[in-house]
Amino acid sequence: MKQKVDLGTIIGLVSGFSIVAISVWWLEGSFFWFFQWSSVFIVIGGVLCATLVNYPIKAVFNLRHVLRNVIRAEEYDFKGEIERIIVFAEKSRKNGLLSLEADLPSIESVFLRDGIELAINERESSRLRTFLSLDLSNISTRHVGAQEIILYMAAYSPAFGMLGTVIGLIVMMNRFQMGGEVTTVEFNVAEQFKDLLAGMGTALITTFYGVLLANLMFLPIAGKLKRRSENEIMLKSIVLEGIISIHAREHPMLIKEKLMTFVALSQRET
Repeated sequence: MKQKVDLGTIIGLVSGFSIVAISVWWLEGSFFWFFQWSSVFIVIGGVLCATLVNYPIKAVFNLRHVLRNVIRAEEYDFKGEIERIIVFAEKSRKNGLLSLEADLPSIESVFLRDGIELAINERESSRLRTFLSLDLSNISTRHVGAQEIILYMAAYSPAFGMLGTVIGLIVMMNRFQMGGEVTTVEFNVAEQFKDLLAGMGTALITTFYGVLLANLMFLPIAGKLKRRSENEIMLKSIVLEGIISIHAREHPMLIKEKLMTFVALSQRET
């Protein structure tokens, strides 16, 4: 599995915010209308507080590692992993399973290294499959947990945006209503209506932040984590079946044919 910068994520985020900015400019609006510290405080602060209530504080703070990996593209080399497993299968078939112990330090994949070490020390194939499946299930559970937190943040974001809008409207209406006694000379419907519309626009900014963060950041990030998790689980499933086959002393060609069923038809060798 190779890692590099994921240009798709960066281009998507930059383009998304750029489209919003261009739309504001196209409609001859002012960018200052769309920035308020109070709105940012309500949406981001509310989302973080609600997430802390819903999840342990350690799980929430561990999200920084997850979000840092979002901008890293991972290329899963399924065929390359299968070839490595076939090499181990051929060596094991010729020299015995114990001969793979010398190769353990050079194996980069933790799951593959631990699986081969477990296969060397475990005689029963059923127990070996149980141990490896349990490890794979725990990895999948951790991935789902991280995705779930992001999805809940996506749900909280519009809700706190609406809450900020309601707060803004309540404050605006009370100021408008309690602005002091109005005499017939001072009363100006146009001015009052103008102030009312300005206040409503300010109140709606919080909803704007909530919807923007939910649909441009949180939901796409959760979707990317889900697809990345599926690819990683697929790769580890290949490793699991390969280790079980090596342990059962199956022929390397049969192992390869079985493991290639995990690979898309367009990527298989003719």
